[in-house]
Amino acid sequence: MPDDDPEALRRRLRVDYPIQADRALGGGTLPTHRLQGVLGRPGQLRPHDYVLSFVHWSWFFVPHGTLAYVLLCHREHYPRSAVLMAACFDLGCVVYWAVPTAPPWWAGANGNMPPVRRIMAEAGESFWRRAWRPLYHALEGNPFAAMPSLHFGTSVMAARVLSVVGRGPGALGWTYALSLGFGLVYLGEHYLIDLIAGFALAEAVWRIAPRFEPWAKLLAGGLSRLEPRLG
Repeated sequence: MPDDDPEALRRRLRVDYPIQADRALGGGTLPTHRLQGVLGRPGQLRPHDYVLSFVHWSWFFVPHGTLAYVLLCHREHYPRSAVLMAACFDLGCVVYWAVPTAPPWWAGANGNMPPVRRIMAEAGESFWRRAWRPLYHALEGNPFAAMPSLHFGTSVMAARVLSVVGRGPGALGWTYALSLGFGLVYLGEHYLIDLIAGFALAEAVWRIAPRFEPWAKLLAGGLSRLEPRLG
């Protein structure tokens, strides 16, 4: 995984370029700072802070839950859906290794820009209390996996997959993806440019996949014919 050697990863860490990109996108003010200034209240947690934090936490179930739903209810769409989701996730992990990028909360805490509240962590400590630290450390991954946002990219892919099987599931998928995207920026977990990159990755995989599908089927057929010979 990209964070097997944290020190080597830190030596290659990029911090400034997403800050500059988000300042340009926000007209001189980072969207995270703007949203936290309007909707946040320093030192206090408001109801929407908890709601958006739960939307963020629920992401751990969304990509796999989407594929489980497709497998159980629309089995004919499952193989293609699983390959698309895996391709989106795996290609994003390649970028994490190639260009390790710090998230807004880390950049703010380390003096690269004005501080950013990590509202998700505040809400977690308030809601889960003593259970928060064990939960967080059990699920904590690479802290420098900000670009692209795979939270958003895989949620967009889930929405795409669900749109194929029905209008209702598709609407639910897009509602979740947009809510999560808003929350990721507001909570201080991702820059807006991270979300744009995650969306671009998901859309690129979705649109390019049909061109590779015949070659993938050919390769899969060749491998299946080799299996009996290989024992």
